[in-house]
Amino acid sequence: MAKKQAFGEEALALKQSQRKMAKVIISTKNERGKYSFKETMIDQDAAKDFIQRNKK
Repeated sequence: MAKKQAFGEEALALKQSQRKMAKVIISTKNERGKYSFKETMIDQDAAKDFIQRNKK
């Protein structure tokens, strides 16, 4: 069965309701000098705030 396509206002509403995600990788350096990385998937709109909070 083919998926029913949405046109016009329906398609626009579906597109806007989809969440845009961003993959953010934060690196940290421990006492021994090794780097570790933490990956996080968050909303694209909140990415900048997340990076600012996790900077050192």
